[in-house]
Amino acid sequence: MSRRMRRKLSDYGKYEEIVDSNSEVTDDRWHKSTFRELDWTFLPDDTVIQLFSYLNYRDRASLSSTCQTFRLLGSSPCLWDSLDLRTYKFDTEAAFSLSTRCKNLQKLRFRGSDSADAIISLRARRLRVISGDLCRDITDATISAIAARHEMLESLQLGPNTCERISSDAIKAIALCCPKLKKLQLSGVREVSADAINALAKKCGHLVEVAFTESDAIDEMALGNLSSLQFLSVAGTRNLKWGSASQIWSKLPKLVGLDVSRTDISLSSIRRLLSSSKNLKVLSALNCTVFEDEVDDDLVYVHKGKILLTVCNDITKAVASLFADTTEYESNVFSTWRKLKISNGNLKDAVLWIEKVLSYSLSRIADNSPKELDPFWLKQGAKLLLHLLQSSEEDVQERAATALATFVVIDDENATIDSRRAEAVMQNGGIQMLLHLAKSCQEGLQSETAKAIANLSVDSKVAKGIAEIGGIAILSDLARSMNRLVAEEAAGGLWNLSVGEEHKGAIAEAGGINALVDLIFKWPSSSDAVLERAAGALANLAADDKCSLEVARAGGVHALVMLATSCKFEGVQEQAARALANLAAHGDSNNNNAVVGQEAGALEALIQLTYSQHEGVRHEAAGALWNLSFDDKNREAIAAAGGIVALVSLAQSCSNCSQGLQERAAGALWGLSVSEDNCLAIGQAGGVAPLISLARSDVADVHETAAGALWNLAFNPANAARIVEDGGVSTLVRLCTQSLSKMARFMAALALAYIFDGRMDEISVVGPSPAGALKNVSSDWAKRVALRNIELFVRSFSDSQTYAIAVTSSAPTALTQVAEAARIPEAGLLRCSAAEIRRFVAMLRNHSSILKACSAFALLQFTMPGGRHAMHHTSLLQFVGAPRVLRAAAAAASAPIETKVFAKIVLRNLEHNHSEAS
Repeated sequence: MSRRMRRKLSDYGKYEEIVDSNSEVTDDRWHKSTFRELDWTFLPDDTVIQLFSYLNYRDRASLSSTCQTFRLLGSSPCLWDSLDLRTYKFDTEAAFSLSTRCKNLQKLRFRGSDSADAIISLRARRLRVISGDLCRDITDATISAIAARHEMLESLQLGPNTCERISSDAIKAIALCCPKLKKLQLSGVREVSADAINALAKKCGHLVEVAFTESDAIDEMALGNLSSLQFLSVAGTRNLKWGSASQIWSKLPKLVGLDVSRTDISLSSIRRLLSSSKNLKVLSALNCTVFEDEVDDDLVYVHKGKILLTVCNDITKAVASLFADTTEYESNVFSTWRKLKISNGNLKDAVLWIEKVLSYSLSRIADNSPKELDPFWLKQGAKLLLHLLQSSEEDVQERAATALATFVVIDDENATIDSRRAEAVMQNGGIQMLLHLAKSCQEGLQSETAKAIANLSVDSKVAKGIAEIGGIAILSDLARSMNRLVAEEAAGGLWNLSVGEEHKGAIAEAGGINALVDLIFKWPSSSDAVLERAAGALANLAADDKCSLEVARAGGVHALVMLATSCKFEGVQEQAARALANLAAHGDSNNNNAVVGQEAGALEALIQLTYSQHEGVRHEAAGALWNLSFDDKNREAIAAAGGIVALVSLAQSCSNCSQGLQERAAGALWGLSVSEDNCLAIGQAGGVAPLISLARSDVADVHETAAGALWNLAFNPANAARIVEDGGVSTLVRLCTQSLSKMARFMAALALAYIFDGRMDEISVVGPSPAGALKNVSSDWAKRVALRNIELFVRSFSDSQTYAIAVTSSAPTALTQVAEAARIPEAGLLRCSAAEIRRFVAMLRNHSSILKACSAFALLQFTMPGGRHAMHHTSLLQFVGAPRVLRAAAAAASAPIETKVFAKIVLRNLEHNHSEAS
């Protein structure tokens, strides 16, 4: 029956009877403005309390602060019988502030030893359940104090992480102070002594469940004294004497479930336990290598009503055999068993315990990810985890989600996952389940499911599936969470989904970009993981032209510069620099390049990052400066901020670093060297020698950027002399003739042409060389070698017969054939200064036939229709009167045939570009 309530509607100044959301409301007066003007303080108290119960503690506090009525209702004892503080900062101060509300607190979850120390300050004497994780540093003293203050405690769980500083003394204190204890789970206690176990047996008569996991030693004989015990786990424990253990434990009168997973138990001990234990129903032995090596295919999973859970058999089928009718539930017993009428209470408890130990064991096995368990994960492990996701126990759901996040990962550092496992999750409906749980109001579950979604989305097929069913919108919403862990995992999911081009637009449409930018402003610089993931996702998104504009509009430039400037975490610095590099990479389509350069502190921060000890940071910072240098103002600002010295230093130090860093260091210097002033400054800062060294690389990308920088530097006569002095001629000759990159060969040829066009003859001194004397910079031998190889380069693009036909006929077809054969597409991206254009024209007018041919070839590249700067170069050539010089070169009887053809093609290009401009 729909419950009715009365609510004051300020629109009408009177009370109206309104049915709740279970009934249809068709009154036209109901619209959004009505709801905005509702006086929520007139809601019934129980309704408000129910609303409070759906909120996390932070939101409860915010709502409670709005008025006195909500403050009183927000303090209702029923809202404070359970606290999950794992995702909050919980210290003594926070405990004191909560203590007035925790009089009736019964269940508490916390994280970390600092939080454990603060539990006493809650003054919650009625606590019955305490659960903590990440308690590596928790001590005996803290455990003893907690036990002494909470004598009504029924359940204490510390794990699954190891508690290295807890000893048997803490267990004895628990036994003495907590006589009502029913469940005790401790992980990583190095030694559990007989005295401690006997204290539990003597003082805790209601103890039904004990788990001493990941221990070095347990007194197995003493465990036989826990006569009330129904469920026992020693998973991951070493050094147990299985002969005596199996004999003693099989005599425990009430033992229903035993977990020996990841131990060295033998086949004979398992047979003894199954055959001798009177009430034992479930024996879990997952990933027990000794047993698995001994077992044969004939071992049945059911032995006189007892089931054995191992990786060797069908676990779902084994659990289903506990019920009278197994045929209906074999495939989904974990999802449907609660619908069955189970008269046996022990059986119900047993299935709950099975869920717990399976989630725990599968999570631990997934952490280690042994390769030999591949068949298990693909055949049934993935399905088991998905069944456990549907558990009614939040702990089980969380561990299942954690295991799903972990078991697909092959190499965490390189973000590599097992696609078969990921797709097994998707094929069994796992993505829908995870996205559904991600909308839970429980932040711990949100965090773990978001982590699983993030890891699974590394696989492109799964990523597509996530996007198709609304996963991007869910992750974008989670990225807005006030809980750092939730936001962190959601940002990681958006980071993975933003790889490639397929989902970038969807992320922007879902508001993901704004959420990511807000994350950077929301969390302090100490939150390295969330900041790295947010910056990484923005870096991927910034690679898309439209998304890069959205990033800038959302304040992303300021946010990223803030990270690059103030954050000290190298991963964050690397992703922030990469994001700025990508934002600056769209110079032709938007103005982000200029915007980044104009952001206060941006250039200085990137320059400083080139000095980082972390190669990835240097790599991305150099790439960002390279991209930014394409803007004229940025280029000069980088130089003014010390960028030349920094990048020369980087080029000098990166000879043993990655090819990517070498390419970007040389590329950034190439970009800066477009300016004549910067050219001179780079030479004076010692930039020539490291660029020559990088030009000797066998990697095309590296020697191509180094050749580009040397080409620009060679335009300055002093730098040309330095190139010869430092042995650069032979390096450029090798590139000119042997590089697989046409672009590198082209720029090496131009550099050699600049060096030997006669300008160096005017220089008498360029400064002392390292040896103390200037080398002969106009060596006839070096010049002859250079010119000969320039000639070979120019002639390599066609044959003499084709050139002859083109010169004789001047037919468009023949000229086009030569032009297309000679065209270097990347050269159309280059922009030459007015001084360089004049130099090419001067070489065409006054120099040797080889340099004339090289000049005409270069002008052909720069004026080809469709080139980025073809119009610019055409204007410059028209301005300096180049058409007349070109016509003379094309008609000169003594000119080489290549010069004539290239000159004719350039003239045709000028006419074409002029008509296009008109």
